[in-house]
Amino acid sequence: MMNAVSSIDLSLDKLAPAAGTSSVRASAPVAISGGGGTPTVDFMDVLSQVSSKAVNTLKAGEAASIQGIEGKMSVQQVVEAVMSAEKTLQTALAVRDKVVSAYQEISRMAI
Repeated sequence: MMNAVSSIDLSLDKLAPAAGTSSVRASAPVAISGGGGTPTVDFMDVLSQVSSKAVNTLKAGEAASIQGIEGKMSVQQVVEAVMSAEKTLQTALAVRDKVVSAYQEISRMAI
């Protein structure tokens, strides 16, 4: 399953946020216009960063569960990693559902 999730990872190493930042907003300010020397970030870039973080969280949860089975990680750490992965997966599914719903609404519009 992780191979399928990893296949959607769009070579995002270049888009990784700067060290020490904890959120996409902190590392990638979004400007509406490109005037005035303000850096702009495409929605695609922000979405790519978020999806990259989601994939990494899912991979960390899977790795933690394997290490827990092998006895190399405490039960508490495994539970925390798996719960974080579960939360990330639920968020990704909710976003997917909203995107599909929006697409269906657009496709029903009269042109």
